[in-house]
Amino acid sequence: MFFHLHFLKRPRTMRMLDRVIYAVGVIGPLFTIPQLVKIYYLQDASGVSAISWGAYALSDIPWILYGMAHREGPITFTYSLWLVFNTLVFVGTLIYSPQPF
Repeated sequence: MFFHLHFLKRPRTMRMLDRVIYAVGVIGPLFTIPQLVKIYYLQDASGVSAISWGAYALSDIPWILYGMAHREGPITFTYSLWLVFNTLVFVGTLIYSPQPF
């Protein structure tokens, strides 16, 4: 209830910025879909570094915790999506790359 009352008091530009951030939070991870298609549909992970994508996935976790601790929904939401997509690429690389490391 308090969140909604607080949200109504925010200037219109801030509310619009919040919507843009959520949109970017969804669109950004979607840019990973071509990589996922290459890995899972074509079963080709050549040239994809398991170490890099695993590190990306691990680096999402502190951001998720930060977003939760500070009750920053956009941060929590965005990095949760990134964690899913980065983990999918990492796992696919382990499965389909002849030399994942």
